[in-house]
Amino acid sequence: MPQARIIVEDTHERIASGHPWIFATQIVREEGTYTPGDIVQVFDTKHHPLGQGYINPLSMIRVRLLTTHVEEHINTDFIRARIERAWHYRQSLGYTASCRVVFGEADQLPGLVVDKFNNVLSIQFLTLGMERWKDVVLQALTDIVKPTGIYLRNDVPIREKEGLPMETGFFGKHFNTSLIIEDGVGVRMHVDVAGGQKTGHFLDQALNHTAIQRIASGKRVLDCFTHTGGFALHAAKGGATSVEGLDISAEAVALATRNAALNQFPNCTFRAANVFDHLTEASRTGKQWDVIVLDPPAFAKSKGALQNAIRGYKEINLRALKCIPAGGFLVTCSCSQHLSTTGFRHMIADAARDAGRRLREVYTGGQPPDHPVLWGVPETRYLKCLILEVE
Repeated sequence: MPQARIIVEDTHERIASGHPWIFATQIVREEGTYTPGDIVQVFDTKHHPLGQGYINPLSMIRVRLLTTHVEEHINTDFIRARIERAWHYRQSLGYTASCRVVFGEADQLPGLVVDKFNNVLSIQFLTLGMERWKDVVLQALTDIVKPTGIYLRNDVPIREKEGLPMETGFFGKHFNTSLIIEDGVGVRMHVDVAGGQKTGHFLDQALNHTAIQRIASGKRVLDCFTHTGGFALHAAKGGATSVEGLDISAEAVALATRNAALNQFPNCTFRAANVFDHLTEASRTGKQWDVIVLDPPAFAKSKGALQNAIRGYKEINLRALKCIPAGGFLVTCSCSQHLSTTGFRHMIADAARDAGRRLREVYTGGQPPDHPVLWGVPETRYLKCLILEVE
């Protein structure tokens, strides 16, 4: 059967600039028939080819492009070559232990996320089109990366929007899903690929975690939204006199406490608390810390939630700035892809102005090289981290 053709409007030249998503509202007409998940050819209204991708009529992102060439054969060899290129790139940069092996659109495999923890792979198939290539992907990863085990974490809500079930489980033989990995430099952490967040652990903060070691010596540190203790543990490794981590999740606090014990950091403690309330009370009573870390979950999960998210980010930064003495440091992060780097900086500047504080930037960070940013696809640039000296 001939490939179906999708004719689209690209009024802002977003697709021509390299963005692989084609929204339902952009489609002018469809020519030919297809089954959801099939590969279709995409052309603009002037009949210029834009590429090929898989289609899902249930999704607002109707087509996700895999290539900009309409004549290229998308088959087993194509998928294997993309996976092989992604893995060789990580190897060339020295990422061989725990790292992201495939980062969706950034590796031109939209809908696929693969994380490596020691010799185990944790995989997410996020879209119907990528699910159709599941057997090919799993075989390619087995042959190319040669893991000792694979666990599927297909429990992401986006799958329901794609018409896919939420499910988890082993691919192949069973193994102990509880592991110990190295995070950044000199810190070990417990990871459970079956029960942890996302694929089991957030690998994207590794460089930023390490950066806090440079400013932690002799400091009193408060790590807010600590999750499993990444920043707190690295602060302790850097010689902090005391470290306290806060998180609203009792489960996260329990795991962070285990991580402190694993690394033999007796001065690093954790407790369950509401960060907003804690910082408000601290600023009211005049309590201070030399370093405060803010690493909250994504407040802006959609463009429509952005303005409320900015207010939330500003509020916690404002409260933190009131609790840091002159010469202390604010470590502040955002993983909201809808909040741009410029918007993030403007928000912090507004908070500093309201708090009557001046800031000096001493470190700026983002995603590590195993989470590359594909130009033309701003969604692949999501993580922002600043270390700011407070005056």
